Amino acid sequence: MTQTRRMQVLRAVVEDYIRTQEPVGSAALIARHDLHVSSATIRKDMSALEEEGYLVQPHTSAGRVPTERGYRYFVDTLATVVPLSETQRRAIHTFLDDSVNLQDTLQRAAHLLSRFTGQVAVVASPSLSKSRLWHLELVPVSANSILAVVVTDTGRVAQHVLSVAQLPSRDHLRSLSDTVNERCGSMTLRAAAAHIRTLRYGDDLQDVRELPDMLAQAFESMADEERTHELFMSGVSTLAHQQASAQDLAPLFDALEERAVLMHLMTELSETPDVRGVGVAIGSETNTPGLIHAAVVTSGYGASESSDGVDTPTDGMHEPIAFVGSIGPTHMNYAATMASVRAVAKYLTTFLGNTGTSKTSMAS
Repeated sequence: MTQTRRMQVLRAVVEDYIRTQEPVGSAALIARHDLHVSSATIRKDMSALEEEGYLVQPHTSAGRVPTERGYRYFVDTLATVVPLSETQRRAIHTFLDDSVNLQDTLQRAAHLLSRFTGQVAVVASPSLSKSRLWHLELVPVSANSILAVVVTDTGRVAQHVLSVAQLPSRDHLRSLSDTVNERCGSMTLRAAAAHIRTLRYGDDLQDVRELPDMLAQAFESMADEERTHELFMSGVSTLAHQQASAQDLAPLFDALEERAVLMHLMTELSETPDVRGVGVAIGSETNTPGLIHAAVVTSGYGASESSDGVDTPTDGMHEPIAFVGSIGPTHMNYAATMASVRAVAKYLTTFLGNTGTSKTSMAS
């Protein structure tokens, strides 16, 4: 019973500190929470929590503030993620439904998420390595080069120039692209590359026999693309204006410049979410010095089901193709941030699921 009450005290301290950013004392807890014990008992519990590493006392006569371990316990024991209000849900559709293409949608999503949380929002473009082939077009551009234009199921357009010794006829290029579209449609680019290498052509396609390996290499190159530049970010200036956190957040702004680091961290979190569909890293858990006083909340979007049986896990799990995330101080409102991140991720998943009839306009 004592341990249960003690953790209730911890939750109350975290809640109050998130709300006020001021050290929390026993008197404040008695006044704001129905803990049904004396102030002396609360002080004893807070002292025990400090010894256990959940709280810290900044000054001798001050109240306590949560440690990283305290925040972690709080996040792990959130029973539910508070749903967004009807106004917020309506705002998502009102603001994002007016987007003109995928890039505009992702930028708007970052802006909206930042507005909801008051923190830095980061939205990544769908990963080419996880996207699936929707359409291939082979276009001759010179006497010795062909432009391979790949449109994915997420609406992304990727291009790669193939250099050839002899340019095949347009009819033969069309036949090759039709064959790839028919046999490799809905495969990931890497799976499509493996399948393209197995294709066999009749005598009427002799002059395109050199292309399969080149095309397969192009697909693999696209799948390997790092794409750290495809991050849409919003809210840096908003967070910078939170003067009370300026000192702790200064290293965070430097960390935001390391986009490859953010990409790796947030991708990893989105691919290993908790039962609530989000991944949360607090302070040192980010393994990023600049984020030691920050927390990251991330959710994957566009989860796709394996269907080609070539390069996908055998456990049949779905895997997100990109992520939505929020970065802020460790005293962020975790419940609200998790709800906002999850809601925006859900919208983007639905948006991508509806692109089957509008890929051309998305890619324009």
